[in-house]
Amino acid sequence: MCCVMGFLSDLYSPKEILPFFNRTKSRGPDDTRIEKAGNGLLCFHRLAIMGLHESGMQPFSLGKNMVVCNGELYGWRGQRKELEEMGYRFASDSDCELLLPLYREYGLGMFGHLDAEFALILYDGDRDCLIAARDPIGIRPLYYGFFSDGSIAFASEAQNLEGLCRQILPFPPGHYFDGEKFVRYADLTTVDRCLPDDLETVCRNIREKLIAGVEKRLDADAPLGFLLSGGLDSSLVCAIASRLLGKKIRTFAIGMDLDPIDLRYAQIAADYIGAEHTAFHMTRQEVLDSLEEVIRILGTWDITTVRASLGMYLCCRAIHENTDIRVLLTGEISDELFGYKYTDFAPSAEAFQQESKKRIDELHMYDVLRADRCISVNSLEARVPFGDLDFVRYVMRIDPELKLNSYNMGKYLLRHAFEKDHILPDEILWRQKAAFSDAVGHSMVDDLKEYAEMRYSDAAFRAGRQRYSYCPPFTKESLLYRDIFEKYYPGQAAMIRDFWMPNPDWEGCRVNDPSARVLSNYGASGE
Repeated sequence: MCCVMGFLSDLYSPKEILPFFNRTKSRGPDDTRIEKAGNGLLCFHRLAIMGLHESGMQPFSLGKNMVVCNGELYGWRGQRKELEEMGYRFASDSDCELLLPLYREYGLGMFGHLDAEFALILYDGDRDCLIAARDPIGIRPLYYGFFSDGSIAFASEAQNLEGLCRQILPFPPGHYFDGEKFVRYADLTTVDRCLPDDLETVCRNIREKLIAGVEKRLDADAPLGFLLSGGLDSSLVCAIASRLLGKKIRTFAIGMDLDPIDLRYAQIAADYIGAEHTAFHMTRQEVLDSLEEVIRILGTWDITTVRASLGMYLCCRAIHENTDIRVLLTGEISDELFGYKYTDFAPSAEAFQQESKKRIDELHMYDVLRADRCISVNSLEARVPFGDLDFVRYVMRIDPELKLNSYNMGKYLLRHAFEKDHILPDEILWRQKAAFSDAVGHSMVDDLKEYAEMRYSDAAFRAGRQRYSYCPPFTKESLLYRDIFEKYYPGQAAMIRDFWMPNPDWEGCRVNDPSARVLSNYGASGE
């Protein structure tokens, strides 16, 4: 991960802006540069992943233009060769050095030429304006707000802008800012017509496209690792990568010291694929001691996100402290594409499709946010194969009738797609899903609830929740998270749209806790 920040205003000098920018120094601990752009600044913290030498340091310049980008461009070597044939010369082995030549050739149409996870800020010296853009899912973070002089400012994280801007908002994924307004350049989730592909064709394409999505994310000049929870999604990513690389991969998992549900399955998957596996354990006290820091780095009050982040944060911290790993592949986004436990209650195929669209459109505020912050605060980079643009476009266009759980097995399409490969043991490939925050151990969620009960009496809870009109807390646990959030991001609760909960309009989903284990169909998922 890297960190970017940019604005056109003379309100702040490099010395004055540095303390705000340094709040996220861990995103890019290798080098820092702040350069003048017009009457403003472009700022960059670097985590060196591609092109590890000094020549890969940003901002990059071309003529009067400059750019900073937190991103990975896939297929960039082919694009670079094409640009070299046009006469461009490159000084580094960084993929992001291509951005300014692409802007010169295609203007704002350049974003349609990127197969990438990215957030960038580009200074157009001829127009004296800032261009900003974000990838179609929002895998790389970007926020914006306005200074007191009315000028817009962009930064990788909300905490960079806290104290500088009255209101901070997430930059909408799949959009660019052209200097005056936001323009949508990509929409992966709006489907006018579904594909006519039958079940076997669909599964064959899922297999081919996911393998391609994993393969392109193995390209790095820094050491690679893999998060392996023991669930289907991360296990598939690890198994595919192991086969593609033809060597041992390094995998990591974490669980509570008392009842780590997933550690056993992670070990089974790791043994089967021949991985060099490391399992970490965490205690109740470590979870509680980390809670405030996790909410601070997340910038959210959502119950599901906070719970699921605690294990991931502690796992990534252990990886950072004990290994040389710089890049982590993860299994996020599969749930939103293929369904959760609660989508078994979808009343129709159309309802399933609309729910999938909503969840993917909002992912940047929830699971994607969780993965980015937990990984980047530990000076690591996240890569998300299930977020591959071609893969997401295809899966969203599959007839939702095929995605409904009419097979008595969630995510049947994904499982069936790899059934004949035998890259995972059947007890992993056909294992029922356990919610991540429960899978590290049911005791963790119970500990958090118990801690919140100790912090607030019933009267204090009733009074406390009255302080918040926007998405008011509805349990003592949610009040605890909201109070901590407001300590670091006062008045910024609208950065998050709502609580990440099962759809309450569906029969069977009207629950008061986001954990899948409160649903009637959870069954043996957590065993």
